Amino acid sequence: MLTLSTKDIQLQQAAADKQEAIKAIAAGLEQQGLVETGYVKGMLDREAQNSTFLGNGIAIPHGTTDTRGLVKQTGVRIHHFPQGVSWGDDKTVYLAIGIAAKSDEHLGILKQLTKVLSADGVEEKLRTAANAEGLIAILNGETQLEADFDDSLIQLEFPATDLIQLTAVAAGLVKNRQSATNETVAAAIATGATYLGQGLWLAKSRAGVTRTTLSLVTPATAFKEEGQPVKGLLFVAACNGAHVKNLTYLAQLLYKQQADKLFTSAADKIVALLTEEVIEGNSQTFKIRNPHGLHARPGAMLVSVAKKFDANILVANLNGDGKAVNAKSLMKVIALGVKQGHELAFTAQGDDADEALAAIGQAIADGLGEGR
Repeated sequence: MLTLSTKDIQLQQAAADKQEAIKAIAAGLEQQGLVETGYVKGMLDREAQNSTFLGNGIAIPHGTTDTRGLVKQTGVRIHHFPQGVSWGDDKTVYLAIGIAAKSDEHLGILKQLTKVLSADGVEEKLRTAANAEGLIAILNGETQLEADFDDSLIQLEFPATDLIQLTAVAAGLVKNRQSATNETVAAAIATGATYLGQGLWLAKSRAGVTRTTLSLVTPATAFKEEGQPVKGLLFVAACNGAHVKNLTYLAQLLYKQQADKLFTSAADKIVALLTEEVIEGNSQTFKIRNPHGLHARPGAMLVSVAKKFDANILVANLNGDGKAVNAKSLMKVIALGVKQGHELAFTAQGDDADEALAAIGQAIADGLGEGR
């Protein structure tokens, strides 16, 4: 696992263009003893082949496979550009992560970094970072960008007969996670719950919360409160805005009259409903045969093919965590950590869904720009 330190980061940098920025980063990699002289040519050649801009104000300049022999030790050099650097095509970079990797180690580095950097709202946090410690906290995932919500925060069919019991249990799950305190539980019970419709109630609290966390509890038998049905209660303990995306997914479920899925699904499915986009459409699975997996270049080719179609396209790495992400986002695709032999499941929804899946399959079969 990549361990970052303050020596890996240069703050308050400025560059006239991306070539100047890459040269400075390459010099830093050489000074750190990670690469030999000449690696900069591979970095510039790689950039000329295809932009290393990922999105969210982030670029990952690195060498070509021909210059891997110049890598002495795997590592990174991070330059922070608070004023931004033009990366071409109206794209601005605030954080450039220069990568030196001896083999497929760079896929692990990319997966670690992009999993954090793909979170919504991260671009502004990176741009305004005041010190190296703050940047490291963001890159290591210590700065919360997404709300915590997993199977352990779900209690199905609890023998409750009123909302107070459900609220206490839901808040207790968060407290047991050490994301909140007794103050959180007391405040949630005192405030009460709000009816959202379709049998779903919402309780929330900010008091004593140390980390934004969601929990969900359903009763063993549905009952009524204030004349409304109670099939489940969602609790939001918030100390920042990390839960906004989850509430957006919840709003989509309510709009589609599908809240009942939260009461009838298994815990892992409930987590997916509130943490990732879910679409219904045609699906196909393809195996990645690229020797070095989906690093930046073939990843960019895959995203480019997906963007040619109007269809909504999601992709999941069946050999990874299985979470589906937007196939038109390079950052999210790279974060899948796809290696040679991994299988990707694509789901497409829209008038040109079949054409999109066929084109993606053909591009993968052709090697995504790296030959068969």
